[in-house]
Formats: sequence, structure tokens, C-alpha cells
Amino acid sequence: MNTEATVKPFRLAVKAVIFDDQQRCLLLRRSAINHHFVGCWEWPGGKVDEGEDFATALVREVREETSLEVEITGLAGATEFEMPAVNVVVLSFEAGLVRGEVKVSVEHDAFAWVPLSELSLRPLADQTRDFMLDYAKRKAAGQ
Repeated sequence: MNTEATVKPFRLAVKAVIFDDQQRCLLLRRSAINHHFVGCWEWPGGKVDEGEDFATALVREVREETSLEVEITGLAGATEFEMPAVNVVVLSFEAGLVRGEVKVSVEHDAFAWVPLSELSLRPLADQTRDFMLDYAKRKAAGQ
């Protein structure tokens, strides 16, 4: 049986859970320039380029989307979802702010520092919503 035509490739994406000194995480709202998830709030991040390691991709994506310099401090977890052309695996990392002030790119039209307990009050993308809310519950439980 030939399954080549039915198997979608996998793409790796990375997200950063960046906390401020009040333990609020940074959320960005996707602008109308995007093809998917317009108006949804998300953690900064994006696709890993071919040949790029995930840590370099995370730092690059955060810088491109927010102008912030960050460093990875831990693993938040992983999730996956299906898009029309690809399967996406998302690695989410906790990241510490090294320096900078938030200046969003054209991919986003707003930002907010939000307590994890209030994530559910924002429209989150369906593909990552459950993961984000589960992460918030785990952090609240001290895990």
C-alpha cells in the first residue's frame, strides 16, 4: 500500500513562556496579516528554520516578534496539531527576559502581560489552547 500521498510532513515550532517580575506571562495577539488564528492570543514563537536548532530558533523568533532578548530557563512542554498541509509539533519553553522592551512585529497587533490564571479569559488558538491551560494548571500546582 502506498501511503506517501497521505502522510503529511512534520514541522517544528517553538514558543516562549516569558514571565515578568510579577509572574505574568507575555501574550501576543495575532494580526490580520496572518493566514491562521487571527485575533487569537499566543506566546511568542514560530517555526524552526531548516538546519536551525530549537534554542536558536526560539531566541530568534522572540526577538523578531517582540524585540526582547531572552534565554531558555526550562521546558514548559510539547503539543502537536494538524494543519491542512503539515503536522506541527510545538515545543514550549520557559524563558527569562535578558533585556528589552516589547515592540510587536506586524504579525501581532497587541501584547499583554497576563497571569497564568487568566489565560482562559483570552481567545486562544484552538490548536494550543488546551496545552496552554494545562501548563497554567501545572504551574499553579507547583509542578
